[in-house]
Amino acid sequence: MPDEPLQRKAFAKVNLFLRVLARETSGYHGIETLFCLLDLADDLTAERRAGSAVTIAVRGAELGNPAENLVVRAAEMVLEATGRRFGVHLTLEKRIPVQAGLGGGSSDGAAALVLANQLAGNAVPRHELLQFAARLGSDVPFFLSEARLALGWGHGERMLRLPPLPAAPALLLVPADGVSTAEAYAWIDQGDAGTRRGGLALDPDSLRNWGDVARMAGNDFEAAVFAKRPAVRAAFEALAATHPLLCRMTGSGSSLIAVYRTLGDRADAVMMLGRKHGRVIEVMAGSTGQPS
Repeated sequence: MPDEPLQRKAFAKVNLFLRVLARETSGYHGIETLFCLLDLADDLTAERRAGSAVTIAVRGAELGNPAENLVVRAAEMVLEATGRRFGVHLTLEKRIPVQAGLGGGSSDGAAALVLANQLAGNAVPRHELLQFAARLGSDVPFFLSEARLALGWGHGERMLRLPPLPAAPALLLVPADGVSTAEAYAWIDQGDAGTRRGGLALDPDSLRNWGDVARMAGNDFEAAVFAKRPAVRAAFEALAATHPLLCRMTGSGSSLIAVYRTLGDRADAVMMLGRKHGRVIEVMAGSTGQPS
């Protein structure tokens, strides 16, 4: 079993399509979505310690109670499954904005599952890690799969891995107003989207280029979030005015993504946006967002 610290990148994702279905008796909603990785990533380091506790140090963001952090919970799952023969110290360098719909917490959790299991000599089989991932959250199985593009349905744990889209320059626009997932789902339940029934009807063969993806329906959270957060609506309208191939709110918000034809188009968009509507982050979407 490794004694040296282990490191792993935890990549951000965007939802290029997101449909929210009816709330189930369990309290959870079904979803139908198209996940896509970006090259924006947090860095997670894990090392063995004496004892049996999980500790964490975070740089770049304040993540609240450590016991509720997905990274800590993920490592705890692995320790519990392997008999708590050692402790784990985690160091998390945050670069992915929080409460932004980019899956940073879920990606960090998936990375923690992998690293803690490596520290345990990969004692937990892959299928059990996937079960742990599904228990942690709907996005975690996607990150654990290391797919760069995937259709997801159910609670996000059911997936069809797809060939990655071509690499494309993109912008993230992150308004100052964050949106928690719980808030966004509560707003959905107040409207019509939360009563929809399932029926994924996407043809994977039609998802081979950005033009095809751009013609798909958007994100069911948009109407609900825009109604409650006018600043996010204004940011979306400003981003759409930069003439991207595709413009979406990602996940439950509040971040927005625009994909462009060329690096020059993206550079022009950065100039047009300025800093009025929030933080602008230049990223690449598609085949460059591959885990390492």
